[in-house]
Amino acid sequence: MIGFLIAAISGALMSIQGVFNTEVTKQTGLWLSSAFVQLSAFAVCLIVWLIKERTPVAGLLTVQPKYLLLGGVIGAFITITVVKSMEMMGPAKAVMCIVVTQVIVAYLLEVFGLFGLEKKPLEMQKVVGALIALAGIIVFKWKT
Repeated sequence: MIGFLIAAISGALMSIQGVFNTEVTKQTGLWLSSAFVQLSAFAVCLIVWLIKERTPVAGLLTVQPKYLLLGGVIGAFITITVVKSMEMMGPAKAVMCIVVTQVIVAYLLEVFGLFGLEKKPLEMQKVVGALIALAGIIVFKWKT
């Protein structure tokens, strides 16, 4: 139950962040606002790390495979694509597309056991669930 609550908070925060970032972008520009988002996230993480964790930074040098360290680079592109999609589609439609795509890609990562994940069997009920989610996007976007 606590995991569901944390995930729900994450989803809510992502939606709010997307709206905030889109509005800042309108006033400053895409790359400046994205840089600010990443820098402010870095500052928060650095402060919390200094207070709570203090694990050695050198530990990052031992991470294998090295491509796992690209999360920050991917995060920059996430910020940019969220802002652009919300700007073009509006928050609700953009978030629906983002979330459904996240679910489908996450499931494919599990099914194929990519990036070190344990390989899971393809389950028809999950495929049907993904198709229903895609149908939900179509219904949500339907103009009457």
